[in-house]
Amino acid sequence: MRIFGSTLGLAAFAATALGGVFAAQAEDIVIAHVYGKTGPFEAYAKQSHTGLMMGLEYATDGTMEIDGNKIVVIEKDTQLKPDIGKAALAEAFGDDDAVIAVGPVSSGVALAMLPVAEEYERILLVEPAVADSITGDNWNRYVFRTGRNSSQDAVANAVALGKPGVKIATLAQDYAFGRDGVAAFRDALDGTGAELVFEEYVPTDTQDFTASAQRIFDALKDEDGRKFLFVIWAGGNNPIGKIKAMDPDRFGVEIATGGNILAAMKAYKALPGMEGATYYYHDIPDNPVNDWLVKEHQARFDAPPDFFTAGGMAAGIALVEALKQAGSTDTEDLIATMKGMEFDTPKGTMKFRPEDHQALQPMYHFKIRVDPDVEWGIPELVRELTIEDMDIPVRNGG
Repeated sequence: MRIFGSTLGLAAFAATALGGVFAAQAEDIVIAHVYGKTGPFEAYAKQSHTGLMMGLEYATDGTMEIDGNKIVVIEKDTQLKPDIGKAALAEAFGDDDAVIAVGPVSSGVALAMLPVAEEYERILLVEPAVADSITGDNWNRYVFRTGRNSSQDAVANAVALGKPGVKIATLAQDYAFGRDGVAAFRDALDGTGAELVFEEYVPTDTQDFTASAQRIFDALKDEDGRKFLFVIWAGGNNPIGKIKAMDPDRFGVEIATGGNILAAMKAYKALPGMEGATYYYHDIPDNPVNDWLVKEHQARFDAPPDFFTAGGMAAGIALVEALKQAGSTDTEDLIATMKGMEFDTPKGTMKFRPEDHQALQPMYHFKIRVDPDVEWGIPELVRELTIEDMDIPVRNGG
């Protein structure tokens, strides 16, 4: 354990005598970013790392230090493989002496990494993996998450789509992210008057959606009322454009989905008026952190910050705030500090819920507007859904 500062005096001597390891001089604070740098989620990973570094920069006023202790970020590539992610996290904690880790991108990889955090008794700050089970059935006390979970996505999208008489089919990837997402969406629709009538799951590398689309159309075509196909998708091969080309309008089926990275939202230009809910879009939040992020990102990269850049920044700010408040890198001190901790992010204030360490946060109900001068469909704000507006279930038993 390291306590920050240089005036430890008799307390430090007494603690050392009891077997603690304290440092009176500055030491590096090693943070491991364990994430899928290569593979189908490479674009997400790059954004996440950029955001993490900008968050650390912002929260330390550009010094990358806390009380004279230098922050050192090491990177490890999970290659989107659970076994490699598990080994990489163990290496970061066991060999590299990382005091805390951030990541990964994939929910499947995250689930493999959770027991490693418990084994080494170090904090894993999950960003941006989404599956509910990460802070649900598979959670342990060393796991915190700044990223949104499936229930936050689901509740926000249920607000956008869930109206009496609405019939919905879902299309999702057949792994933790997709299945947890649909399960949470199904629960969130309860009481809205909308009905989930069909679920379709496909492999993550699916290229041809013809058969899936036909099953979905068959399930919806004879239903009365407004009909939606709600797509939950991560990474490449997003099916929205391909399914739109199959003319779902002839069955009265509207396509709906949540927010995504800017490259994926190019397909949204074919869907003017589409409603959904998103985690982040750079033009929506109005706060000083987002103002800084948008200005600096545009200046450095000649582009606005993207979906996962905001999440990475939230993680960086949360880490600095926790380390400052705890005054220590000791895991127990950090857990005590982070339970219930509020911190500023590009989305506004987030709060780690004490029961499951999930960051409660606002979400945004949007409607797509098309501008010929913008490459992607623009999610215009319909309503900000605050922490108080969303009843996000605790799924780990409390």
